[in-house]
Amino acid sequence: MYHWIKDREFLGKMKRLCSDIVNQLVQEINKDDRMFVRAFLVGSGARNLFTQNGNQPIDLDYNLEIMDYDYYDFRNGREIKEYIRKKFNIVLEKNDFSDCQDSTSALTTRKIHFTQGSQTEFSIDICIVKQNSYGWHRLIHNKYGNIYTDPYRWEIVRDSKGLDDRVEWLKNNDLWEEVRETYLDKKKSYLCCPYDNNHPSFIVYIESVNEVYNKY
Repeated sequence: MYHWIKDREFLGKMKRLCSDIVNQLVQEINKDDRMFVRAFLVGSGARNLFTQNGNQPIDLDYNLEIMDYDYYDFRNGREIKEYIRKKFNIVLEKNDFSDCQDSTSALTTRKIHFTQGSQTEFSIDICIVKQNSYGWHRLIHNKYGNIYTDPYRWEIVRDSKGLDDRVEWLKNNDLWEEVRETYLDKKKSYLCCPYDNNHPSFIVYIESVNEVYNKY
């Protein structure tokens, strides 16, 4: 069952390591001048919403937002994700980590754990996103069994337009604790659906913000 992580020393150490790795990825990509990106924690890692399912490994979810790119170099989602995957592996190798794995909606590291202090395993999940006037879009790799023909597509995140404004309103009106409670309840609810791949932390986060916002 999901619960809040209370080991602040471990959280700080984990967050510093993962954010350093992701920042290295951003620098590795941006130095080429072929694509400009930024990255930020989302879901369980954003706004101090760190959760863990029992004693299972923790996923730190980052959005890698594409701000600009050379269209002639990256004409489809496959080219974009493969470019970022290779850059991520360069960074991981420099830090003595194994190559990342390509899942449907993210690039995921192997499990990591510290040799001192808490032995809790954790990983970095990087979701490739972009934003326009309609809201946030995630790059989805539909896996049907053939790496050469499996499609890639940009999927709009439902009700994501104006998210930052709603978050600011909720915080200004002292409603963030209710968002936290709603977020945890939703994580527990989706836990009952083990084959549900449509509710990563970023989606649950948006649902929680919208639910509390619409309530008031």
